[in-house]
Amino acid sequence: MACYIAYVRTPRAPHDVFGFMADLRNFADWDPGVRRVVQVEGEGGGPDAVFDVTVRGGVRDLTLRYRTEAYLPPGRLVVVAETAILHSDDRIVVEPDEGGSIVTYDARLHLRGPLKIADGALQRSFDRIGERAASGLCEALDGERVER
Repeated sequence: MACYIAYVRTPRAPHDVFGFMADLRNFADWDPGVRRVVQVEGEGGGPDAVFDVTVRGGVRDLTLRYRTEAYLPPGRLVVVAETAILHSDDRIVVEPDEGGSIVTYDARLHLRGPLKIADGALQRSFDRIGERAASGLCEALDGERVER
């Protein structure tokens, strides 16, 4: 399983940050690997929200259907996408911090079926993708990376 975790401190209030992160349509604004997002169920972020997220692929783009698994404003969000070949699990935690928030973005990806044997090689590529996404998130939230 490939895993990427980033921590971003922002001056924005937890409620605002959570709303921004829970509405996956915003992913295209900060993650350069995301081409577009279309909401297929719900309206904005919410417990019943479902989004089709199209990501850049090596040979062709891939659309993943993300379902909201946990929606606990303003603190915790989990969205999951599954296909025949992969499972993606994004966990977002928003905590109050002096005059703003700290966002933990924890993305996990593992291959399924016959591709599972390549799971270990996925980490290096996922690290590069995660670094670009974390930089975009800092910019979108007027924030900075922090260590935890």
